[in-house]
This record gives sequence, C-alpha cells and structure tokens, in this order.
Amino acid sequence: MDRLVYVAMSGAKETLRAQASNNHNLANANTNGFRADLSAFQTQNVVGAGLASRAYATSDSAGWDASSGSLDATGRDLDVAIKGPGWIAVQASDGTEAYTRAGDLRVDPSGALLTAAGNTVLGDSGPITVPPYSSIHIGGDGSVSIVPRGQSAMTISTIGRIKLVNPPASELTRGSDGLFRDTSGSEQSSDASVHLMSGTLESSNVNIAETMANMIELARSYEVQVKAMKTAEDTAASSSKLLQSS
Repeated sequence: MDRLVYVAMSGAKETLRAQASNNHNLANANTNGFRADLSAFQTQNVVGAGLASRAYATSDSAGWDASSGSLDATGRDLDVAIKGPGWIAVQASDGTEAYTRAGDLRVDPSGALLTAAGNTVLGDSGPITVPPYSSIHIGGDGSVSIVPRGQSAMTISTIGRIKLVNPPASELTRGSDGLFRDTSGSEQSSDASVHLMSGTLESSNVNIAETMANMIELARSYEVQVKAMKTAEDTAASSSKLLQSS
C-alpha cells in the first residue's frame, strides 16, 4: 500500500510542477517577445524491492519554444521587432551580455537606450546613449539615427547601431530574469543578416487556447492522483479493521 501512496504522491507533485510551468506561460501570454517554456513527463522505474513494472512519472523541462510570435504594428518610433531569427543584445543586471526578443525600447532621462524591463541596449561598441533629440529612427540594420534637438529635419545623425546576434537556439539558455545567454558564457558576435522592423512589436509565442486546455488536463490529472492517495488510505483503514476483528 505504501508503494501506491508513493507513486500517487510523486505523480501529484510532478503534476504541480508541470502546472506551474504551464501557468508561467499563460501569465506571459501578453509579454512581448516571450518564448514559452516546454515541459514533458518521463517514466522512471522505482528503485528497490518490488516488481520491475513499478514506475512513477517525473516532469522535466524540455527547453523552450523557439518559434516566433506574431508581429503587431504599433507605429511607435522606439518599437522594433526582429524579422525572422535573431536576438537583441542587452546588458543584464549582473553586467553580463544577454539576449532578448522584446523590442519595446525607451530612452531614460540620462539618455540610455533601455528595454521595457530596464536592461541597457548594447551597440557594437557598448551601451547605446542617445543625445537630446526631436525625432528618432531605428533602421533595419539596427542603426539608431536622430535629429538633434534644435536642429532642422535635414540634420540627421547616426549615434550607434544595436547589436544583433543570431546564435542557434541550442546554444542559448534562459535565466531566471527571462533573458537568454550563451550556454558557454561567451558573447556572441554581431550578425549582419538579422533585420529589424521599426514601429512593430513581436508578441508572445504562447498559444493561449492550447495552454488553457493543458491547464485543465493537468488539474484533472492532479485530482486523479489525490483520489488514488485517498483510495490507498481507505484501503489501509479497511485492512486494519479486518485484522482487528480477526
């Protein structure tokens, strides 16, 4: 009976882990550039005395979904989306180089070009700083051009170029801050084949309908595991009564 309880308990625990990952995806369904987490159940044999057929399930991360989200026009000068594969290089809070697909950028009062999450956008030669301007434009190659404040519209100055990289998905891992990094810890080189679309944002690649259906399925699976534990408890109690009466 203890084996039944153990298998049901471990199944319930792993189902909760899968539900947490699924709910994390659902919570980020409206996060620009978000890549959905993938999880999968695996069968593990129970080690120790007992039948070789005894097994339980584990929920493990299967990486992340590398497919692109939809591109939505915003018309905002500082909104950019990567057309096809590629990443925008940013500086993480720990000072390391990291990568994101979220292109909702802004300029803070000190002139630093930041993502909506507050990470500094990197150029080919370091963080990009934007002088006071009356208008700004980000080109398809990542070049940032401005019309300086007080100058005519004919006076256009290129102040830098956003670092765009294109490493294989297998070489990237997601950190707890939501940013991606090279698995080896090194910095990627710029890739001229990566192109931006100005006035556009990439949405999350989370399929809301599929994620909602998965949430319901996981909830039902959890209920089954809890019922199995309850059945084991009732069976053990009945067995005890029979032993006492005999």
